[in-house]
Amino acid sequence: QVQLVESGGGLVQRGGSLRLSCAASGRPLRHYSMGWFRQVPGKEREFVAVISWNGGSTSYADSVKGRFTISRDNAKNTVYLQMTSLKPEDTAVYFCAADLGVGLGQGEHEYEYWGQGTQVTVSS
Repeated sequence: QVQLVESGGGLVQRGGSLRLSCAASGRPLRHYSMGWFRQVPGKEREFVAVISWNGGSTSYADSVKGRFTISRDNAKNTVYLQMTSLKPEDTAVYFCAADLGVGLGQGEHEYEYWGQGTQVTVSS
């Protein structure tokens, strides 16, 4: 079992930056690929970014490529999402998730464990 807790969300102006953290307890995160997803009310959860178990590979949604960076510190059992040049359309609840698989999954169904989410609001 893995418990995930996101933090770092908040209100920021267009063009601003935020860093989200996802802290894990239970099984060490080094066993998992880790992903970030986001969801707005009335829409399906969408993929944002994923990082392999050792941080050697990453993948991003086209909408955030070049603006967001996913990273991890397995010694701290924490995954991060650095978000820059934020836009109002980035407003959503952001979730981290853990995947026991070896790939860079972009589908919700590929992830076994989820956090509760943290709200990010970008004002115009």
